[in-house]
Amino acid sequence: QVQLAESGGGFVQAGGSLRLSCAASGRAFSNYAVGWFRQAPGQERELVAALNWGGGNTYHANSVAGRFTISRDNAKNMAYLQMNSLKPEDTAVYFCAVDQNFGALILGTGIDYWGQGTQVTVSS
Repeated sequence: QVQLAESGGGFVQAGGSLRLSCAASGRAFSNYAVGWFRQAPGQERELVAALNWGGGNTYHANSVAGRFTISRDNAKNMAYLQMNSLKPEDTAVYFCAVDQNFGALILGTGIDYWGQGTQVTVSS
């Protein structure tokens, strides 16, 4: 089993930056692809970014491409989401998730483990 704990959310003005962190414990984090999802009130959960175990395969949603960057440090069992040029529409609860199959993160189904989420609020 893998436990995930997100941190780094908060309140920021439009145009600002935040860095979300995801701390993993339990089974070998390096065996898993990692993804960041978000869910705004009244909306479906959406994949923001994903990264495979070795870091050679990445995905960023069109809505965040060029502004958000996913990364990981397997030695520290950590994943990150650097968010720049934040917009009010980025306001959501952000979740870290891992799966042994990168494709599962892309499809958003049958994902192995989820964190509890961290709130990001961007004011205009």
